[in-house]
Amino acid sequence: MTGHGHDAHENRPGCGPDGTHGHDSSLLLPGAQPHVHGRTRGRAHGHAHGSRLTLTGEHRKSLVTVMLITLTVALGEAIGAWVSGALVLLADAAHMAADAGGVGLSLLAVVFATRPATEQRTFGYARAEILAAVANAVILFGMSVFIVVQAISRLITPSAVRSPLLIVFGVIALAANLVSLLVLRRGQSESLNIRGAFLEVASDALGAAAVIITGLVIAATGFTRADPIASLAVGVLIAPRTWRLLADAVNVLLEASPRGIDLSEVRAHLTGLDGVRDVHDLHAWTITSGLAVLSVHVVVEPEVLSDGRSAMMLDALQDCLRGHFDVEHSTFQLEPAGHADHEHPMHQ
Repeated sequence: MTGHGHDAHENRPGCGPDGTHGHDSSLLLPGAQPHVHGRTRGRAHGHAHGSRLTLTGEHRKSLVTVMLITLTVALGEAIGAWVSGALVLLADAAHMAADAGGVGLSLLAVVFATRPATEQRTFGYARAEILAAVANAVILFGMSVFIVVQAISRLITPSAVRSPLLIVFGVIALAANLVSLLVLRRGQSESLNIRGAFLEVASDALGAAAVIITGLVIAATGFTRADPIASLAVGVLIAPRTWRLLADAVNVLLEASPRGIDLSEVRAHLTGLDGVRDVHDLHAWTITSGLAVLSVHVVVEPEVLSDGRSAMMLDALQDCLRGHFDVEHSTFQLEPAGHADHEHPMHQ
């Protein structure tokens, strides 16, 4: 028996105590066309899924634009560092080059992520975006260590710096970074990789500001140790952003529950449906940015199975998840009371 899913925002009762549908646009999956199907032989399995371009892929042009801007500025700053002798300019150039490389990894991941699923890789290559996010974080961490080490060396042995050139290149870099931030502003709230690129460009902007301030201080006072001090500040500012990005990506790889989905609330909503006695083996995880997946065993009343109402129950369960949690890809196993006694659940 098969039953088709319904849009979560039709005028129909919701699940749970208040009978309403919640909505969080940040978790919506644009373009998804879900459907539900199931079997009715004491147990039924339901699935809802749809093909979609990953959220990072939807902002591919923005990533290409930012990468080109960043590479151009990094090259200019590298030349400026060689001419002016400023470590902070070299540090910012290296940082921006690393950011451009990270964006390049994200673009490469988009190419893999849009490849179709296969029998061996049933979700395609969507998880490649998360691997790219980890690579971005590792690159940023390595650059911060490099900057700190070089800054300490310059503090011990100061060197001459041509401050006018430092100011000019700093202003150019800051203007370019502000343009890149505007390009990435919308996508950074939707995709982990776009957010990573946004944070990298934001740290680049802080680095450019540090370059300008350093140039002004040296020009006004002749205090050349301002160069390694500013470089040290740039290195330190990178660390917390890198940690947050790495933590988010590792949580996805460890298949932690998606941010914004409380399993206790999911349980309460599902058990609030008519005909549902209990749920167990409830799992939720993230494939890539914006693609949450959930599976659960649902204990139903005997008449749900005996009267051929499995398809209707699958529709109700799926509508509940879409309406309250915006989970479009889910799997349900319908079973009678007592069936769990001879199972070995991984999670209640």
